[in-house]
Amino acid sequence: MKVGVLGATGNVGQRFVQLLEDHPWFEIDALTASETSAGKTYADAAAWALPNEMPDAVREVTVRETSADEVSDEVEIVFSALPSSAAKEVEPEFARDGYIVASNAGWARLEDDMPLVVPEINPDHLGLLEVQRDERGWDGGIIKNPNCSAITMTPTLAALHPLGLNEVTVATLQAVSGAGYMGVTSMEILDNVVPYIGSEEWKMENEPRKILGEFDGARVDEADVSISASCNRVPTVDGHLENLWCRFDEDVGEDDAKEAMRGFTTLDLPTAPDQTIVVREENDRPQPRLDRNTGSGMSVVAGRVRDDGDARLKYSCLSHNTVRGAAGASVLNAELVAERYL
Repeated sequence: MKVGVLGATGNVGQRFVQLLEDHPWFEIDALTASETSAGKTYADAAAWALPNEMPDAVREVTVRETSADEVSDEVEIVFSALPSSAAKEVEPEFARDGYIVASNAGWARLEDDMPLVVPEINPDHLGLLEVQRDERGWDGGIIKNPNCSAITMTPTLAALHPLGLNEVTVATLQAVSGAGYMGVTSMEILDNVVPYIGSEEWKMENEPRKILGEFDGARVDEADVSISASCNRVPTVDGHLENLWCRFDEDVGEDDAKEAMRGFTTLDLPTAPDQTIVVREENDRPQPRLDRNTGSGMSVVAGRVRDDGDARLKYSCLSHNTVRGAAGASVLNAELVAERYL
């Protein structure tokens, strides 16, 4: 199946290119970027941090302008690594023209007809694609993956939700790559922690409630879970680490929580890890350098699960923010669409 990457020269776009190299289902047919990059070879247009890691197959591919008119009709899925400001204009253009857009961009994630999907949690929410097509008159559609910090904790919340989860407090320690290649200067982040990331807390407090919600065939009824978030940028390169305090309807044992996480759904899709949630028993894990690449960067790693008294548990979790938290999540969504709808 032929695919394209929109915004292919940026940090997340490069991750898409890496993950699609030798993909068993998908073949890159189009790479797009801004007007300043269009017409150049991909090797000249994309400033890779480690140039020798650029796949040879794309080095001489000519970058196209990001427009549906520039992408072949043979392409069925396009992966969007565009910033929200551009994505909200461009993605509907592709959807109208019949493409499925697997989008990492933040715009419209919580709109009623927009599927916001983590395939291990809510694959049935893909039904919103039909609602979306009917309401917007599109021949294609848009499917979203969550924010990089929201997707780190949401699989663990989904595992614990059946145990009576009703309230979550979370504090994040988020890597600089989450801000993009030029997002945080060295003078701002070295020897420092920045206790604010624009709109991040709102995303963490709202996106998981939609993902955990029930789809009735027309809309999603959000889960009745209260979430309060505090987000911090820290001087790690990749891997968002999060500390959570959870309250339940009644006491939940540490072993029951670990069992629920370890036994959480896994999928038979090319990008899916063998284990969605990996639970570590060491007192000092997870750690970004040691755990972010677990499951080729697609597993969530949890640890330090502790009883906090009064029907409460606390634990830590971590995922690779540009793989599970961005490009890998979109690729997994596209695999789900290809398996069930194309």
